[in-house]
Amino acid sequence: MTSAITRLLISGASGYRWAAATVGAESAAPFQLASREPIMAIGGFNGTDAAPSLAEFKKMVAAHEIHYFIAANSFIAANSNTFGGGAAGAEAITTWVSTHFSKETAGGETVYNLTRPVSS
Repeated sequence: MTSAITRLLISGASGYRWAAATVGAESAAPFQLASREPIMAIGGFNGTDAAPSLAEFKKMVAAHEIHYFIAANSFIAANSNTFGGGAAGAEAITTWVSTHFSKETAGGETVYNLTRPVSS
């Protein structure tokens, strides 16, 4: 975990319910521990649970509850044969985020700012 990604997560976190979201608790944990800010684990422990749904995630983004999406574990979305079953929910969220929001790199991590939609 680099200080660049930690600083990014901390900056402005107080204005959001979640400083960031990422696929799976295994990915979320190091970011939460380093920043001491809440990080949403999409799909539960390993990203295979159907929670939140894409519709629920879109509502949270629209309500400005989540600041960033970290693509740290998005490989799970592409490899849905992981323990626990498919990862269709995580894959749908990852795809939606990557096509609708601006990305940047911080500390070697691809991060999407959920407050900056890409221009149409």
